[in-house]
Amino acid sequence: MTLSDANPDAGGRAPRDLVLTDAYDIRPPPANLSQTHCERSRRRRHLRMTLRRIIPALACAATLIPPAGALAAGSVGTPEQIAWVRRAASNFVAAELDGNGAGACAILNAPLRSTQHHRTCAQRWNAKLSRLSREPLSRAHLHALQRAIPSATVVVHDYTGSINLPTPLMHGPNRFLWTENCWMLQG
Repeated sequence: MTLSDANPDAGGRAPRDLVLTDAYDIRPPPANLSQTHCERSRRRRHLRMTLRRIIPALACAATLIPPAGALAAGSVGTPEQIAWVRRAASNFVAAELDGNGAGACAILNAPLRSTQHHRTCAQRWNAKLSRLSREPLSRAHLHALQRAIPSATVVVHDYTGSINLPTPLMHGPNRFLWTENCWMLQG
């Protein structure tokens, strides 16, 4: 049967809707391959492609997470003490970000919490934090401090601890004192 026999209107030309099927494939069929084997090899190829994508993604993620020893590298003190000092610093910065003067005062040592000029610590800190919130880069600075705290070096000796941050939490060194059963910021 020729193309003109299949469609007498075509005038000897191949019709546009003529579709070649596997019957026109002149390649010999693969030896000893069944349909299930082809499906399995296709699945394996898909799995390989998935693993090829997953493995580099996991490797990149693993390089971004520092090992637990690196977080405390250079830190001195028990792991619990180091974690408590970091937590106190983190709570102080979080209170500043929230504009919570009372929360910031809760981390301060007793002499810094005292009433001055008929204003409580919370009133003073609320006023300071409202001024800070109007400064253009203050929130960005506090967010940078918050990101630096988990990997900062902490040194604890007896009842004092210090955390090495890029900038001070208050006006002086970042010193904490163990008092009232928690670490309080000395200033």
